[in-house]
Amino acid sequence: MEVVLAEYLGFCYGVKRAIKIAREHANGKSCTLGPIIHNPQMVERLKNEGVGTVEDLNEMEEGTVIIRSHGVGPQVYEEIEARGLKTVDATCPKVKNAQTAAKKLVDDGYNVVIIGEKNHPEVKSIFEWADKRTTILETEDEAKEFAACPKLGIVSQTTISGVHFKNMVMHLLEKSSDIKILRTICAATDQRQTAAMELASKVDAMIVAGGRNSANTTRLARLCAEKCRTYHIETADEIQPEWFTNTKKIGITAGASTPDWVIKEVYDKCQRI
Repeated sequence: MEVVLAEYLGFCYGVKRAIKIAREHANGKSCTLGPIIHNPQMVERLKNEGVGTVEDLNEMEEGTVIIRSHGVGPQVYEEIEARGLKTVDATCPKVKNAQTAAKKLVDDGYNVVIIGEKNHPEVKSIFEWADKRTTILETEDEAKEFAACPKLGIVSQTTISGVHFKNMVMHLLEKSSDIKILRTICAATDQRQTAAMELASKVDAMIVAGGRNSANTTRLARLCAEKCRTYHIETADEIQPEWFTNTKKIGITAGASTPDWVIKEVYDKCQRI
């Protein structure tokens, strides 16, 4: 059976940067506020290296708070300072860009829409940086029902599908005569989605490796499933040889928060089937 890796897969720049920052502050007194990235295996490895995770600042009495790659709102920085804790910012620069873009549009008097997942931490951080004066739209039906306004500004979650963003914008174009569109999707997201779909169209089955809590990995799996039989796994241990009975060619891709060592283990196990 032939096993092929997608041209672009695994850690993006923002994730690599966040992991590097976390490791530079691994002293047993540093914690990320929420998982630094959406990959349980990497979070566990960092814990073993001296970087913990807390879900609430009340869990910390001293030490350093590492801001996760998805970012947080400005009030979190203020609370960290008020508690006498140190701050290390590992927010992805692309997320920072989306936060800044949304805030500027609000300040310029635009009615701002964030296209993304309402419960995703990145989207929540963009919302908070824009003074909570934005509307988060997740589905095309929500875009269709959005009320017309004099000035409309549009930004996006950095990891959403480019096709979904385009479809959402098409519904919003009729909502205002003054529209400013800032496509804040990360290039790495576009690369991984395009490469995954191209590979999925050439193989009998796809394996998508990455956290089940990872939005970009889940989206990759959904896109690949439109092209061929697809399995979303977190680790190589989940792979079942019977999935590939009478299969000649399989492809492997991985989300932007999936470590290289996880990808290698998946590839090696597939090679042995």
